[in-house]
Amino acid sequence: MIQALAVKAHTYLILADGGVPQPSRNAPPKLTDKVNTVLGLLAWVGTAAGVAGVLITGAMMAVSMRRGEGSEHMGRLGMVLGGCVLVATAGPVVQFVFT
Repeated sequence: MIQALAVKAHTYLILADGGVPQPSRNAPPKLTDKVNTVLGLLAWVGTAAGVAGVLITGAMMAVSMRRGEGSEHMGRLGMVLGGCVLVATAGPVVQFVFT
């Protein structure tokens, strides 16, 4: 109990001093390889979903133009393209923050 209090006091002293703790990277390589594989797969799935969304929205726009209906699909196209930008920038942003 006293040791735990001493560790907490030391942590607060460091933070009060203005020192920033520098955590070390000591994750097992097998775990990091698996996490990188899963994140890579998710990135590819997100990219494929974005391409499919643009294609589907384009097809819906073509069908509505053929029928003579209004152009309410521009909002959908904006949302799909916004999602594509989000998926495309997620990886570099996370890499920038955590490295």
